[in-house]
Order: sequence, then C-alpha cells, then structure tokens
Amino acid sequence: MDLTPRLVGTLAVPGSPSDGGPAVLQWPHRRIVTVRRDAALVAYDLDRLLAGDTTPVASFPAPWPDRSGGVDAVSPQFDVAVFVGQHGLQAVGPDGAVRWQLPHTCWTGGCMGLHGSYDEYAGDPEHRYPGSGSAWISADGRTVWAHVRGPLAGDAVPDRPAGHRDDAADELWLVLDAADGRVLARAATGTAAAGSNHIPHPDPTRMGLSVGEGRDGSPMRWARWDGSELTVTHLGDDRALVACGPSGRTFISLDHALQDLAVHRLPDGAVTGTLFAKSLPGADDESRWDYVCGPVDDRTIVAGTSRHGHGDADVRHWLVDADDLTARGPLRYPATVGSDPRGLGDGTWITSGEDRFRLDVWRLDG
Repeated sequence: MDLTPRLVGTLAVPGSPSDGGPAVLQWPHRRIVTVRRDAALVAYDLDRLLAGDTTPVASFPAPWPDRSGGVDAVSPQFDVAVFVGQHGLQAVGPDGAVRWQLPHTCWTGGCMGLHGSYDEYAGDPEHRYPGSGSAWISADGRTVWAHVRGPLAGDAVPDRPAGHRDDAADELWLVLDAADGRVLARAATGTAAAGSNHIPHPDPTRMGLSVGEGRDGSPMRWARWDGSELTVTHLGDDRALVACGPSGRTFISLDHALQDLAVHRLPDGAVTGTLFAKSLPGADDESRWDYVCGPVDDRTIVAGTSRHGHGDADVRHWLVDADDLTARGPLRYPATVGSDPRGLGDGTWITSGEDRFRLDVWRLDG
C-alpha cells in the first residue's frame, strides 16, 4: 500500500551553483546544515531554517578551496571548524584564527610528503585529486575524531622504498583534544581510502567510521574512547556504515553492491535483519538501494531505491520497519523528489529535488 506523507516545511538553504551541496549534521541536542564554499564553511541552524530564518549561525574562513580536501567538521557549539586537507587538519575559529594544525602525510598517491601548507602543491596536477579523510567533533565539543593518512609529523618514518604505501599501517583513526589538537589516541584502520565518513553515536565516547575503497570494498569500523584507551572493532570490509539509530542501540549498513540493507545490534555489530532491494514490491534484479538513508525514529527507516543504485531512474522511497525489516510501503509524495532521503530521528525525514538547496521535511501521520 502506498503511503502519503505530509510536508512539514522546507529548508531554503542559501547557496549558489559553485557551492558544495548542503550537508546535514546531527547530535542529540542540535541539528545544523553546512555549506562549503571556496572561502568559507557556513553553518545554519536546521530548526531556524525550517522557521524561515536563513541567517548563518557561524561562518569559518577556509584555509584551502572547496574540493581540495576531505569531509570537514563543525562543532555543535559553533566555536570551531576542523578542515580536512590533503596534507593535514586545521582547526579554525569563526574569527579566522587558526586554533591548531595537525600535519600528516599527503593523501596523494605515492607522494608521502609532509607539506607545510596547501600553497606548496596548489595547481600541481599530481595533487589535483582531493584528500580522502574525514573528521567529526563530538556532541560535547571536547574531542575530534579524524581519519588521516600517516605517518604524522614527528612519527618515525618507515624504512621502505621511496613512495611505497602500506595502507594497513599508514591510514590512522585519531582521537584529538578539540582545544589544542593533541593526539589522545590512535589506531591503524587497515584501509585504502578513496573517501570516508564518520557516523556519530549519541554517546560522544563512541563513533563509527565508514571507508570507501572504490571497487575494492567498504570497510566498517566502530570505536570507543574511554578517556585512556581507544578500542576499535572491525565490522567487515564489504559494507558501508550509513547511520546510527537515535537510541544508539542499532546501526544501518548497505552491502558494497547496494543489494541489501541491514540493521545491526550495538555494541557487537550482529545483524538483526536484512532487506534486499529486489524483493520490494515492483522491484526487479536491477533495483538497488541508494547510498543515503537513515532512521525516521527508532522503529522506522527511510531509504531509497533506483535502477542500479545511481539515483537517476526508477527512484522510489520506502518506509522500512527497523525491527523485522519489512517494507511498510512505498512513499507517494505530492511533489517530485530525488534519491537519498535522510531520516532525522524525530519522526521526520528530508528529501531534495532538482534544486539541491531546497530540502523538504516530511512526516507520516497516523
């Protein structure tokens, strides 16, 4: 049976075609929307946008242009942003002052260099591809989680042939002091990233990491930092970790081929249910899940399917029961929507359309 959601409101996010698309960041006590521009990372309060207030709550001057680094982070207190570059991390305040820097080995291929600044390789065709790391700032604003390429500045340099990369040792997951950038803990990820994303847990001491390795795989990692020890659990190398449930008891993953969606129990990562895209009503063997999905609430997931999972043909959205992984039904919107719906955890979810800076918020009544 088709389900007809109600439009709660629209987020009209200020942006231009040259800007990066809006990103939604969530913590238990705050939801923000960020837009990465060449000169700055701009943050908006999601609930203010929903009320029609498009005034930024903070703007952080950027140390390098957009598309020259990985996935940046903003503090939920709006006091600092951490920019993820090819050569290091840089924490910047709204006033533009650099709070701290953490140099690390360049993400570019066999470079293995420790650059002092972006200017050293700006315009170099060998460094034309952006960095592969990511960062996240905890809900309490005290720690930064970062996926970087090692060795770090000050580390012993491995005795290897020039330009040789050992991914199992070189890619690191760090926990940093947000105030001064001190490395509190570190662990090798054993990955070869083409990109990564942090998946936050409601508990600021816990974090998920999803690493994309192109066609080679999608490693999932889960960690806990107890203030003295970092414990990392490897949850497989062929699934993408996409979202954590609002209560923190479960998380959602997609297999590398986008054929099935699974719910896992935390903390052990055991699979509690799986739903194949091709088993949905009206689907066929070419139906795949799209990459972005998430919890509408603790009992419901919103997710999209399309032909081959590319989001450009036969796009349909579904509400899925998080307990038994059955589809409650496809969603029939009173407007055109794109792929990749995102659950907000409070009973609502977001969709986008042709205008990527217009985000519609929906709810299913009853």
